[in-house]
Amino acid sequence: MCGLADGRSSVVFGSGDPAANLMFVGEGPGAAEDREGVPFVGRSGKLLDRLLDEELGIDRSTCYITNVVKCRPPENRDPRPDEIAACRPYLGGQIRAIGPAVVVTLGNFSSRLLLETDTGITKLRGRSYPFGDRQLVPTFHPAAALRGGATVMARMRSDLVRAKKLMERV
Repeated sequence: MCGLADGRSSVVFGSGDPAANLMFVGEGPGAAEDREGVPFVGRSGKLLDRLLDEELGIDRSTCYITNVVKCRPPENRDPRPDEIAACRPYLGGQIRAIGPAVVVTLGNFSSRLLLETDTGITKLRGRSYPFGDRQLVPTFHPAAALRGGATVMARMRSDLVRAKKLMERV
């Protein structure tokens, strides 16, 4: 167990369709997620919900949404390497159990972890990567789109369209 368990209200494991062909992986729960026990329910989640509808024509119940770490880091700080390592087996288990055809990573932490790279999201995004027998599409975290304005939002939309095209092949 890692130290994040000490300060959390709830474990935010994941939500959505347990047989989904599409999975989203973020960084970690924020305050709203910690309160409700569901990933992406705060401002970033509202944006993600809107983009799912506008770019993929789906709602969150038809995909699976989770995070790299399952407990909120204090003050929403970045998760530390030891915390990521502690939760990594849970994320791996989720990916195996859900069996999605396409995994969309939201931001640096999930993209770097799953692609096993130090390259940042700005360079990783814009294409898909083989990920075992699935495809991985890295994109910006919704929080970055909220801060980054129209350019980041347009790139995120483009990445989600890429994921949709990959889903149509499944």
